[in-house]
Amino acid sequence: MKLQFQEQLKTLRSEKNLSIEELSLRTQVSMEKLTAYENGEQIPSTQTILILSTVLEVPVSNLIDGLH
Repeated sequence: MKLQFQEQLKTLRSEKNLSIEELSLRTQVSMEKLTAYENGEQIPSTQTILILSTVLEVPVSNLIDGLH
């Protein structure tokens, strides 16, 4: 079973031992936006997904598979 985007983001962030605040600082994405992504309230832009995948050191496909 594939994880939904929000679950995948939370999992990857936890695996890197990053708080929402730390991820926000590293990605320059607001904590409010990151929280909305993790709660499934918003879907990030393509640019934000690229930034998240770079910071979390995973292929983009690891994040977007749950967006279908």
